[in-house]
Amino acid sequence: MRFITLNNGVRMPQFGLGTYKVEAGESAYETVLAALKVGYRMFDTAKMYHNESDIGRAIRDSKIDRSEIFVTSKIYKLYHGDQAKIEKDILDSLEKINLGYIDLMLIHWPSPDPEINLKAWQVLEKFYEKGLIKAIGVSNFRIHHIDYLVKYAKIKPAMNQVECHPLLSQEPLLNHLKKLNINMTSYGPFAKGRVFEEPTSEVLTEIAKKYDATISQIIIAWGLKRGIVMIPKTVHEERLIENFNALNIELSDEDLIKINALNRGQNVYTDPDNNPFTE
Repeated sequence: MRFITLNNGVRMPQFGLGTYKVEAGESAYETVLAALKVGYRMFDTAKMYHNESDIGRAIRDSKIDRSEIFVTSKIYKLYHGDQAKIEKDILDSLEKINLGYIDLMLIHWPSPDPEINLKAWQVLEKFYEKGLIKAIGVSNFRIHHIDYLVKYAKIKPAMNQVECHPLLSQEPLLNHLKKLNINMTSYGPFAKGRVFEEPTSEVLTEIAKKYDATISQIIIAWGLKRGIVMIPKTVHEERLIENFNALNIELSDEDLIKINALNRGQNVYTDPDNNPFTE
């Protein structure tokens, strides 16, 4: 496993399992158990995914030491800055995951009102200071969201999780975060399957042949080489193994540049500046 160190000293696996649209119940439970057997130690969930309790249960049942596991979750409703309601949602996530603490908790989507983001952040800071959350961060924050928060927050975000794939390389955001010593996680690394379509797939197939790898593995290796945390989602055991084995691939600088050149600035998920989730 590869690790990064967050800006507060917490060590985090650079690769893990995303669980967006992994169905709550036995599907999520069995997927996490299978992933743990393969060697996964980091799991990304969210209140919005409705599978926090299944993920926590699978981790507990695996009997793997808690210190070896890293769990990220997210809150999405910001209730117009009502801190009591936000606090209740975080307590609910802690109870559902039921692993003693959450390793990383994120604000899932930014409010268009930066003051509301700050009020939500202050609640996360409180839980961080109590030790119930080991690191705090944000998700889907653009540069203007990040800059406002960093200016007024007591504790700097440790992570920004965003849509990132070869069609949306996020290079300006990544460079900005590096200057602030904030790490980045990529979700949706396969761009809802668009990376497997021509002309993008032609370039990726050519590179994949060089490494005796799949396109999926090359994209994961591309993110890892850029210092990004990668959390591809799957419920299929053969894909869990395939994605995990991308950790063994070290892309050349030349191939990194070729993949970077595929960038089209193309969002395939919700636009963070026009998201409907925080109300």
